[in-house]
Amino acid sequence: MTDTPPDRLSVNPASPFYNEALLERGIGVRFKGVEKTNVEEYCISEGWVRLAVGRATDRFGNPMTMKVTGPVEVWFKSGTGSE
Repeated sequence: MTDTPPDRLSVNPASPFYNEALLERGIGVRFKGVEKTNVEEYCISEGWVRLAVGRATDRFGNPMTMKVTGPVEVWFKSGTGSE
């Protein structure tokens, strides 16, 4: 695998930007200098994250989200997926 995280990634399996192997490896996201743990999707080049808002869900059972713009930093939390 590469050591560079993808430009865009989603935790929703229905999304075309979903990648289970990368999610298992562990992705860290820092938005506006603060590490976020409730990120549902991000895009580095467009500068936004989609954050889960509370425990509410939509009619399909997906978490309600809010899209927020700003500087996004992404890194892999572990070196390999086998850890």
